Amino acid sequence: MSAMKKWIVRVAVLAVVGVGLVYGGILLWTKVIDPPEDRFDSDDLAAVVDVTTTTVAATDDTTIPADDELTGLWMVTDGSEVGYRVKEVLGGVDTEGVGRTDDVSGSLTIQGTSIIGTTFEVAVATITSDSTRRDSQFAGPIMETAVYPTATFQLTRPIELGTIPAPGTTITAVAVGELTMHGVTRDVSFEVSARIDNGIIGVLGGIEVLFSDYDIDNPSNGFVTTGDNGLIEFVLAFARA
Repeated sequence: MSAMKKWIVRVAVLAVVGVGLVYGGILLWTKVIDPPEDRFDSDDLAAVVDVTTTTVAATDDTTIPADDELTGLWMVTDGSEVGYRVKEVLGGVDTEGVGRTDDVSGSLTIQGTSIIGTTFEVAVATITSDSTRRDSQFAGPIMETAVYPTATFQLTRPIELGTIPAPGTTITAVAVGELTMHGVTRDVSFEVSARIDNGIIGVLGGIEVLFSDYDIDNPSNGFVTTGDNGLIEFVLAFARA
């Protein structure tokens, strides 16, 4: 084999090894060292109505609250979180980009066994992930938080619960309302789970969004490829106003 051929072979081998090391490093980082946070689930819902995560005093009362005991205004309180989840391909490795914030405000209005109004607002610029580079892209060209600093949801149709759930039990319902994000408002419908404990109402849910519906450009580049849609996920705790 000539010297030139040997050199070409060595370069090719080094290139393959280099690619393998990069891929393996990304795989190790995203799957083992720093995997994406899990999606909010029933454990998170149980946690926000646990008095160890709120400022509301505990109660030993395990009876079902009367309808008039829940009627009124409830405000977002400690333990609430909202964030996004987007599928990513990072250097050929399937993973997810996840960002979250606890800078959430809002209210829930109950009349008898019906939720007649709810709204919550998120300070979008405070949403952070495990990557400062992702965060700068998210706050900058993707979400343009200097122009559109908040995202909001407002209920447009009452949620009829039928009965008030016993403490410690979880019920599900469908929420219909308007999601405003990146300066665009769209009608949305999604499932929520709710639980009442220790004087706290916990609500868990997720809203699937298509980026183009909100005039958000797909942020894919030469190294990271993202999907055309994502998930807004939330777990909220409400205390009586």
